[in-house]
Amino acid sequence: MSRIHHSTQPEGRAKLLHGFQAPFPRFLLQPILRRIVRKIAAQNPDMFNRLGPYRQANFVIDPTNLPFALLLRPDPDDLLLVACNRRNLPDHQACISGKFLNLLQLVDCDLDGDALFFSRDLEITGNTEAVVCLRNALDDVDGSIAESVADMFGPAGRGVLGVMRRAGQKNEQ
Repeated sequence: MSRIHHSTQPEGRAKLLHGFQAPFPRFLLQPILRRIVRKIAAQNPDMFNRLGPYRQANFVIDPTNLPFALLLRPDPDDLLLVACNRRNLPDHQACISGKFLNLLQLVDCDLDGDALFFSRDLEITGNTEAVVCLRNALDDVDGSIAESVADMFGPAGRGVLGVMRRAGQKNEQ
């Protein structure tokens, strides 16, 4: 009798995110996420004007291939970006779900959100008007949010961003 063996080792581009699949202590991310959201807000104070009534809305950003989701409140007076358990999400007005690399490219306007949505690579639930306002606010950001965040961590951050972008390009091929 022949046995079929399926390797549990990730292949190619999946190796990049495989390390994040194990249980991860989210509290380790909180100071980094707080630093990221404050820097982006400080560099782009005008983006909050595009949020209109949704400045104080809670958005869940769910990178489906990571072991946590993110809660974003883009209120310049009460900024919040925290990792949270996707099985017990806090109250939110909208949720944006997709693979991490797609979300990263979406934030930097490298991918078309409509195309991702209609190809079912991006799922939006809740208040879609709030999501459109958030998208418009991100469109107002000069430069790359991902590069700005990578620069916060020096050469190591830029190296990680380069690896992630190459993995994203290989996914497209």
